[in-house]
Amino acid sequence: MLNISNLTYRVGARMLIDGANVAINPGHRVGLVGRNGTGKTTLLRLITGELSPGGGEIEIPRRWSIGITSQEAPHGPRSLIDTVLAFDKELVSLLAEAETATDPERIAEVHVRLADKEAHTAQARAAVILAGLGFDEAAQQKPCDDFSGGWRMRVALAGLLFTQPDLLLLDEPTNHLDLEATIWLEDYLKNYPGTILLVSHDRDLLNRSVDEILHLENAKMTLYSGGYDKFEETRRMRLEQNEKQRAKQSAKRADLEQFINRFRAKASKAKQAQSRIKMLERMQPIAEHSEEGSISLMFPAPDALSPPLISMDRAVIGYNGKAVLSNLSLRLDPDDRIALLGANGNGKSTFVKLLAGRLEAMAGDVSKSGKLRVGYFAQHQTDELDMSATPVLEMQRRRPQDSETAIRSHLGRFGFGQEKALTKISSLSGGEKARLLFALMTVAKPHILLLDEPTNHLDMDSRQALAEAINAFEGAVVLISHDPYIIELTVDRFLLVEKGRVAPYDGDMDDYRDHLLNSAANQRATARKEARARSSNSNEDERKRAAEKRQALGPLKKKLSAAEKQVATFEAQRNKLRASLADPKTYGKDVHKLLDLQKELGAIEKNLASAENDWLSLQEEFEQAQSESRVA
Repeated sequence: MLNISNLTYRVGARMLIDGANVAINPGHRVGLVGRNGTGKTTLLRLITGELSPGGGEIEIPRRWSIGITSQEAPHGPRSLIDTVLAFDKELVSLLAEAETATDPERIAEVHVRLADKEAHTAQARAAVILAGLGFDEAAQQKPCDDFSGGWRMRVALAGLLFTQPDLLLLDEPTNHLDLEATIWLEDYLKNYPGTILLVSHDRDLLNRSVDEILHLENAKMTLYSGGYDKFEETRRMRLEQNEKQRAKQSAKRADLEQFINRFRAKASKAKQAQSRIKMLERMQPIAEHSEEGSISLMFPAPDALSPPLISMDRAVIGYNGKAVLSNLSLRLDPDDRIALLGANGNGKSTFVKLLAGRLEAMAGDVSKSGKLRVGYFAQHQTDELDMSATPVLEMQRRRPQDSETAIRSHLGRFGFGQEKALTKISSLSGGEKARLLFALMTVAKPHILLLDEPTNHLDMDSRQALAEAINAFEGAVVLISHDPYIIELTVDRFLLVEKGRVAPYDGDMDDYRDHLLNSAANQRATARKEARARSSNSNEDERKRAAEKRQALGPLKKKLSAAEKQVATFEAQRNKLRASLADPKTYGKDVHKLLDLQKELGAIEKNLASAENDWLSLQEEFEQAQSESRVA
């Protein structure tokens, strides 16, 4: 059991966790939720021991192994599959020792432990996880250094999942995943055999993968049963009940105070007044719930434009003369709400860049309305911000024709009040930077919003505000997101980007989820089959090598066997002669025969010594050859 008792942690003067208590049973999957900055990541670091609490205790069973998401991407020349296998340091050590150990007892211990760890399936399990996170068989054999930082962060997640720790601590694991990998992760975590503590703002992930929610709010922790939707409902009911009790208590306090003020001075009522004073002192006030500041987003309405906004006819797009998407024939109208489906690397972002005007068609026709304005959001745009500037200054640079009042008013639509509008961008949180990008992309009142993974770094309330803003927007929206909840809440049709094409997808998100999980099941079966084939081929190669070794050692082994037989023959002859010479009857016979027996014994002993020397030499030669064959 993970047991947290009276935990306290302070950052400077701010109390982040205050007297928190919670117990998480083995095998339970718990979602850790709360607004950005409430201390969720801090709690994970306290559990791992990276941080020390200001007070209280965190108790974890000694036998439990703990794994936490890495903030650093792996790198190096090793293949992805070998990189993932290397995350299990015990497995790597055992496999190396199995090749070099000579002590029979230690060899037995190593092989028992390897069997416990199911070492024979390690490569297949690593391949299944990598496939689920978007790496096909060919990619798994490529060097880690061939991939970008975002893809290598997926490898880090794969390595963590492969080690299968008893306590799995996941901090926003979907930030570097696409929708397809996120859906696979949902299914994987749902069947995880250990204990999970998952920090996430992905509602679907929390609904499908965990069975309890730990809410961190106002420095306190509360554990709720069920997924996120159940948590919201239970919490709302609890707050409503709390408010009713608070109102009832306030009314009671008012009655008591009125009685005390009225009868305090009357002798006949003095005792009653004193008893009510004591009752009032004992009454613990029920605190009013303090909701942390709410977030609001509002995209300005564009001018009306006649449809279509964009139309394509057999368009081809790509890079450096190489096509990524071909035969694009479709149109985009002002009332469209579209989500792009398809695994990373299939061309979703390339298609969005065409819509944004950042990429020209290599062939075919692409027509756009002359007055079309496009708002384009992508996470990499954060790197383009001037970190030393303020939101107001960044906006003024892009809209020098607008008044400061208009700029401040627009920033206010995205939660930037007077203080935040004058805060350096470097001091803003990830979510605040994302909201600034929303403000910058919509200041010109675009007719189309192109949103490429807009929910990264947004907490649950900000995601809800984004969904409401998208639904209230009067223009067209094209969305790429790993958050199924946002997709289901905001779009009404899908385009599937796959195999170099962009085509309508007629199903809904449940259909697409089933499609992906079926594909994942097929990938797992294929990975197991390939692993068995590799294992079979490896065993066959090993058998061939063993046969070659036996064949090479065969003649030497025959000589050694012949030498052993020769020694045995001379020993038998010697023993027979010694028996005859030890018999008293021999000495009563012919003296010449006795001398012959003694001469024969001397010759036999000489031959035996020579045969033993030959046998020892052959034995050393055979053992040396065996040793060399093992090294080879």
